[in-house]
Amino acid sequence: MPVQLALSRRMAGAPEGDRSARARLALILLVLLLAAVAAASIATGASDASALSVLQSWFSKDAETLLSARDRLIIYDIRLPRIALGILVGAALAVSGAVMQGLFRNPLADPGIVGVSAGAGLGAIAVIVLGNTMLGPFVALLGIYALPLAAFAGGLVTTLLLYQVATRHGRTSIATMLLAGIALAALSGALSGILVYMADDRQLRDLTFWGLGSLGGATWTKIMTAGPIVAAALAATPLLARGLDALALGEASARHLGVPVQRMKVLAVLSVAAATGAAVAVSGGIGFVGIVVPHLLRLVIGPDHRFLLPGSALLGASLLLLADAVSRTIVAPAELPIGIVTAVFGAPFFLWVLLRRRGIIDL
Repeated sequence: MPVQLALSRRMAGAPEGDRSARARLALILLVLLLAAVAAASIATGASDASALSVLQSWFSKDAETLLSARDRLIIYDIRLPRIALGILVGAALAVSGAVMQGLFRNPLADPGIVGVSAGAGLGAIAVIVLGNTMLGPFVALLGIYALPLAAFAGGLVTTLLLYQVATRHGRTSIATMLLAGIALAALSGALSGILVYMADDRQLRDLTFWGLGSLGGATWTKIMTAGPIVAAALAATPLLARGLDALALGEASARHLGVPVQRMKVLAVLSVAAATGAAVAVSGGIGFVGIVVPHLLRLVIGPDHRFLLPGSALLGASLLLLADAVSRTIVAPAELPIGIVTAVFGAPFFLWVLLRRRGIIDL
């Protein structure tokens, strides 16, 4: 009861104390971190151009004297699209994880772990393989938006099925959620395998992109395709903050606090499906970002979704850019798939969360 009273006071605009001030400071630091990581990403690679020279070229009339033609090609056609795509995908996956954890009231919920990413990948693979045959009219009608919209549809169907299976009488079972996620991911993988078997050599080369995820195929066209969908999904998430905070007390308590629970659930599911679908469509399967980022932030700023959601977007973007920098440099001149990097760090973190929840470790 005291928790419910405190939450209702906070939702009415009451002061919160030191944790709120710490959260605001953390958001400022995360903005600076993202700027620093993006600047380092610009300056890392085959070109010798620094982030400062790139910025100077944007505001100088003599940009050619600051950057050679080769450097301009590398910076503007390769690195900047890759950085922009990394920010979009990292923010989309991290915020999707935070929203799913709040919606299911479970810290183990994540688009990759519970099968949402696999469902989105199935939709994207279907367009790649069947885009010239069965899905030809769909692709012709939607053009460049066919791929992200198909991924969105696959992620949406998976999310809806997962929620229906795992939730009973307003309560979500962790065991049911994880098992249902495994089953849905396996089904999506099986259907994707059938489509891969049907693919020709050119399509198989395209489908290798989906296996472990990569930002290597970043182009401004892909960003213009997925960017509006991700931006719309992320713009909707602040509307969920109040409801997700109230939902932590249970659906009945949230309704008593005036939260339109059913409407909030629909908006949350649509936002997660859109953000995850668009991210998978342009980057392939990149796991563990959605579970690692919200947990790290909760340790610092607490569970308040007003700060957790924007913080997840900023930290998710920064971590994915860091992972991309590792993938580009650790085996240079070759490139390690970014999904391997996120799995190497994310899988031990996931095990730590499981052990901590069971009380085996106290850290």
